[in-house]
Amino acid sequence: MRLMSNEQLKPTLGTLHLWGIAVGLVISGEYFGWSYGWGVAGTLGFLVTTLVVAAMYTCFIFSFTELTTAIPHAGGPFAYSWRAFGATGGMVAGIATLIEFVFAPPSISMAIGAYLNVQFPGLDPKTAAVGAYIVFMTLNILGVSIAATFELVVTVLAVIELLVFMGVVAPGFSFANFAAGGWAGSDAFSGAAIAGIFAAIPFAIWFFLAIEGAAMAAEEAKDPKRTIPKAYIAGILTLVALAFGTMIMAGGVGDWKALSNINDPLPQAMKTVVGNSSTWLHMLVWIGLFGLVASFHGIILGYSRQFFALARAGFLPHGLAKLSRFQTPHRAIIAGGIIGIAAIYSDGLVSLQGMSLTAAMITMSVLGAVVMYIMSMLSLFKLRRSEPNLERSFRAPGYPVVPAIALVLAVVCLVAMVWFNPQVAGVFVVLMALGMGVCWLSLRGGGPEPDAAVDHA
Repeated sequence: MRLMSNEQLKPTLGTLHLWGIAVGLVISGEYFGWSYGWGVAGTLGFLVTTLVVAAMYTCFIFSFTELTTAIPHAGGPFAYSWRAFGATGGMVAGIATLIEFVFAPPSISMAIGAYLNVQFPGLDPKTAAVGAYIVFMTLNILGVSIAATFELVVTVLAVIELLVFMGVVAPGFSFANFAAGGWAGSDAFSGAAIAGIFAAIPFAIWFFLAIEGAAMAAEEAKDPKRTIPKAYIAGILTLVALAFGTMIMAGGVGDWKALSNINDPLPQAMKTVVGNSSTWLHMLVWIGLFGLVASFHGIILGYSRQFFALARAGFLPHGLAKLSRFQTPHRAIIAGGIIGIAAIYSDGLVSLQGMSLTAAMITMSVLGAVVMYIMSMLSLFKLRRSEPNLERSFRAPGYPVVPAIALVLAVVCLVAMVWFNPQVAGVFVVLMALGMGVCWLSLRGGGPEPDAAVDHA
């Protein structure tokens, strides 16, 4: 099928824009969320978890890039799984990706509210969170080039700020502080530490969650076969360095237990070193917002392209594939925003396993991500066999070992998260079933529409 002109995204993004999107999607994970891992694993246990998860993501990105360059499609993982396994495979990957990208923004927007509350104690964090949705949905609707340029600027500022944070707290760093009670609250390694290492997996994944979302901008990339590999490889290296640097420096400046269950660990860690009234602290809060904004803004771009791609292919109501006069999927942007705002106002009304809403949404988002990682790696192996002549300008290095490592570690992560989070996993299964039900209803009477990039003919 030839796509209608009002359903075709325009290629306008270069390598630097794509790096900004890849890093920006993730970088809020360096500012908050990960410290919940300390609460279950301790600093040393969480360090082990993060090392394993960083290995998984590095192997995954080097493998995922082969799919992204071979099939540059706004659906990203949905498109790869559809091509490899048909409609059912596409549904599983597509709905899992939607859950990942729709549940991450509410937790990020609530962290934005928490950061603003540090500066303005009278400001309701929920009000600030909803305001963030309105502002950044509007910016995404106004055009991808404007949105991507903004994303690049705030991402660069966020990276600089993390480097400034590490430099400012370095004089107060002590490895003794970092290691104290570092094995799940104990100074000695034990069975509890092993359990904590596995329980902390969602929060280590939060360090890197959503980097794959840059694949959903592939249709809007200029020369994707050349620009995407550069952006992805530079992006994962950037994020690994920032994740370890931020976590280790924050944990060594005082009592890390005080930072383990809050949404603003970096300002609180900096307070320990420079005090409450320091200019450095105020700069961290203000510029630190750019890290949250970069991810929030970028993930809105990601979820909107996933809604758009599923709707364009007939898996969701076709109205979600309509483009605005700015050539952006405005209805898809608004649909994800409505779900996110509803999640924000569910805080205090919904409780899962005694978690804060932020921790529960992080876990839900991570479950969606890991299912999608598994589907993507299975798609890579399947397409290598079923379509050996598919043009692959970038081939996964170390195939089949590197993608197999990513696949095995992703399965381990999924099993561990289901084991330690049965209630959240149950809700995730229900949402997957509901999403796939909507897909089947949308497909009734005609089947999926073929697509220029995902053609089974």
